[in-house]
Amino acid sequence: MDLDAFVAVHGAEWQRLDALSRRRRLSGAEADELVTLYQRAATHLSLVRSAAPDPALASRLSTTVARARAAISGGHEPPWRELARLVTVSFPAAVWRARWWAIASAAFTVVLALAMGSWVAGSPKVRAAVGSDAEIRRLVDIDFQGYYSQFPATSFAARVWTNNAWIAALCIALGITGVGVVWLLFQNAVNVGLVGGLMAAYGRLDLFFGLILPHGLLELTAVFVAAGAGLKLFWAWVDPGPRPRSRALAVEGRSMMTVALGLIGVLAVSGVIEAFVTPSGLPTWARITIGTLAWLAFVGYVVVFGRRAARAGETGDVRSELGGDVAPVAG
Repeated sequence: MDLDAFVAVHGAEWQRLDALSRRRRLSGAEADELVTLYQRAATHLSLVRSAAPDPALASRLSTTVARARAAISGGHEPPWRELARLVTVSFPAAVWRARWWAIASAAFTVVLALAMGSWVAGSPKVRAAVGSDAEIRRLVDIDFQGYYSQFPATSFAARVWTNNAWIAALCIALGITGVGVVWLLFQNAVNVGLVGGLMAAYGRLDLFFGLILPHGLLELTAVFVAAGAGLKLFWAWVDPGPRPRSRALAVEGRSMMTVALGLIGVLAVSGVIEAFVTPSGLPTWARITIGTLAWLAFVGYVVVFGRRAARAGETGDVRSELGGDVAPVAG
């Protein structure tokens, strides 16, 4: 193949294809021309690579063909736009739709933790089964408070974030079982109630809430949201409504993964508060105020953005063009 002659014959077509590929808007005739020139250029590229391999010409043609292909098929959304959609639409919508399951998870945990704490605080036999008086006093007076300052703040924040993310991930992963989520909530409530009951029995309940509330409000809310998303997936399996069960599980499963991604940021904020605010020298009221403001900010964010997104028909699922075609259902 004579490359110079080949370029002389088809060079104008490649330049025209490149020009059309760079335009933001095309008429109908120009769009048809773009497709035709793209097909020709793709054939030319194949000929150059097989009959007369020339690195410079092949590279030029590859770039032109790739740009034309992107113009015809459309490019992906920029990453920043997908992230913005996750933060302002998908995540709050998914949390808003699972809010009643999250509230039920919170109520179950609080009631069980209070019952456990009252039992431990009022029963010397139960406390004796937990440990000796010296062991409990060490927990109450030293270990509980020392837990928040035994590691450097940045390292502790990473450890806390990892642990909380793991708990939330378990709630989501076990969501389809239903029972697994309830068991995790039960264990968490029993542990919190046990420690709270021991602190109350030895007159240190103020210290307990002073250290738990700054980060615990946001941290536990994230766990309840994860549990709510998991339970919602379970209920989609039990009662899919008018949708086929497979479709209901697919929609709720993708929404659940949206919740998981969004909670990464929420738990990161909680971890920072637990590492830097909870063990700080600030007065108790100041530490609790910071935690409360962070919690109110998250709740307000979900209410404002989540309700608005839900009213617009958002579910936390992927965009319709990515979810595939589905058959219509009645109801």
